[in-house]
Amino acid sequence: MTALYTVLIADPIHAAGRDLLDKDARIHADLETGLDEDALIARIAQYDALIVRSKTRVTKPVIEAATRLRAIGRAGIGVDNIDVPAATERGIVVFNTPDANATTTAELSIAHLLSLSRNLPQADRGVRTGEWKPARYSGVELSGKTIGVVGFGTIGRLVAERCAALKMRVLAYDPFVAPEIMAQHGAEGAELDALLATVDYVTLHCPLTEATRHLLNGPRLAAMKPGARIVNCARGGLVDEAALLDALRSGHIAGAALDVYEAEPPSGSPLLETDNVVLTPHLGASTEEAQQAVSIRIAEDMVKFLTTGAAETAVNLPRVSSDQLSQTLPYRKLAYALGRLAGSLCTGPISQLDIRLFGRVAELDSRPITAEALVGLFSQRMTGRVNRVNAGHIAKEQGMDVSESKTESARDFVSLIEISAQCGGRTTTVAGTLLGGSRARLVRIDDYELEAVPEGHFLFTRHRDQPGVVGALGGILGRENINISRMQVGVGGDPSMAIALISTSASLSAAAMDEIRSLPPIEQALEFEL
Repeated sequence: MTALYTVLIADPIHAAGRDLLDKDARIHADLETGLDEDALIARIAQYDALIVRSKTRVTKPVIEAATRLRAIGRAGIGVDNIDVPAATERGIVVFNTPDANATTTAELSIAHLLSLSRNLPQADRGVRTGEWKPARYSGVELSGKTIGVVGFGTIGRLVAERCAALKMRVLAYDPFVAPEIMAQHGAEGAELDALLATVDYVTLHCPLTEATRHLLNGPRLAAMKPGARIVNCARGGLVDEAALLDALRSGHIAGAALDVYEAEPPSGSPLLETDNVVLTPHLGASTEEAQQAVSIRIAEDMVKFLTTGAAETAVNLPRVSSDQLSQTLPYRKLAYALGRLAGSLCTGPISQLDIRLFGRVAELDSRPITAEALVGLFSQRMTGRVNRVNAGHIAKEQGMDVSESKTESARDFVSLIEISAQCGGRTTTVAGTLLGGSRARLVRIDDYELEAVPEGHFLFTRHRDQPGVVGALGGILGRENINISRMQVGVGGDPSMAIALISTSASLSAAAMDEIRSLPPIEQALEFEL
């Protein structure tokens, strides 16, 4: 049988992945490593798919030369060496393997936990120098202790399960994961500050964003239980290393185990001279099993895509016909804005999301519209790339049930998209339509009717409907030198309550937001951008 598809493997992958490709008669794979950009450009036109790791850079010129290329696979988590927008523009699906090394990283965290508790690196150094003082390296048991898992994605869940097996009490913090999901993995949900004040250990498993940078800073370290210990195998910037050093030197923090650092390698860091710190050189994915797992996973995904069109782990666009994409485009933009709005109004875990299409939009393929609503919802909650391919998987991972329904009944509009989110016992509903078939309008928040353009920066309030509220808000915005572009005030079923949706030229300072929230009629005030 003549091979139907050709694959170029441009970086070394495990033999198990290569064997999987070679055993499929439909696939012909070439292993050519060490190609620079010019050499890759010269060869890429003859291939249907490309597999890389971190070394080979798949640039826009490479993609432009890849006239046959249908897929790019990265055997690893990141895709920073691939020009994903250029690939998307050319209709090339990009894959990665985000969970294939989760077990390896979780086990490294447990290894650090044990080494930190029993002073194993220090004891090893002592024995090697001829010292024999067991009492000097007396440690602590893990059994019966409390550990806080900060970040409850795949790795955090694996760590929680292993800590529970060690007879530890496990608390978990993740603002976007439902407590029911945490309980399924042996953990109790807790707010971050309460968790830090309670635990004997904290282990970090969250992404590095502006919101999480220096998550463990001086004040939070000071608020931790005296004698607590810290493990970080996630991202270096999550911990303020200067504050950590002070806490270690004072003895308030008994020890830390680090696999990642604010600067890598941590040359010249005072942590290198600190005895109650265990240090490793970013070993998270460095096991034989992890290398094999990412290679097998990318080979499996590539074969499945080339032979069936399935793209379950793609990081960019789904395989939807150009005709359907064209027809749904204005509705997808509206759904994205509505999803982003729902995510802004719901500040905690969302357990249920209902997406309903009415009128003419119900005649179209609802899947890309529903997916785009999820993309909008997660755009402010996730740091990784979220798109129409992986949005449903992310919802499932977050413990969110998603339903969609369609009816050709117009309900006062030619087309209407309605999104309802259940969050903390409260249901928040937003709805929007298209004017003239292309101009998006927000027409309802809960039972408050309004008409607003869903783009730009907004100040939103729920308040008691009484004189002076709008004037007070305007006065504060004026003092902040912020212009009001548009303002909508809505009154719903409860005549004593109202909402205000104010389109502003810039965000307010924290002090100004505190002042707004302190106004007696204000029950809720928040800012967001659509």
